Amino acid sequence: MTWLESIAFVLGVANVTLVVRRSLWNYPVALVMVSLYALLFWRERLYSDAALQLFFFALNLYGWIIWRRSVTQAGEVRVERLSSTERGAWFAGIAVASLGWGAAMAHWTDAAMPFWDAANAVTSVAAQILLARRRLENWLLWIVVDLSSIALYAVKGLTLTAILYVIFLGLSLWGYREWRGRA
Repeated sequence: MTWLESIAFVLGVANVTLVVRRSLWNYPVALVMVSLYALLFWRERLYSDAALQLFFFALNLYGWIIWRRSVTQAGEVRVERLSSTERGAWFAGIAVASLGWGAAMAHWTDAAMPFWDAANAVTSVAAQILLARRRLENWLLWIVVDLSSIALYAVKGLTLTAILYVIFLGLSLWGYREWRGRA
């Protein structure tokens, strides 16, 4: 455990708590958190996760704009659902992209766990896009990512980050319950 992982951990808990509460303040916290995690994951040769943090930086800027436009009079962000056709398309896209990215990481880098890391990264991208678009299903994807990430980070010896994903799992379950009541 390093100071970098410790600070990113605290910011991660704060960020997801603010997301569950549908607060715009989640975005500035997220920007700092993903920057720190990009450095941490690069050091651990989890390149897909490191690249994902850079993508998250851009997506958090995008989400901040989208959420600002959708704030209700009560100061909360509106929630919507995907259609069944949209859900199927997202699932298929995640599967294909995960296999492609994992194969690329396995072939062109010395990634520690290319397919596992890629599946987590691609699913996280999809979840973050759906979060920015205020779709309830983002939480279901985050639950899958959280479960998988707990194991990955434990295997890599990133104990504090694995614990963070246990907390994220609890927050994702809470987020799904809260948002489901609003969709």
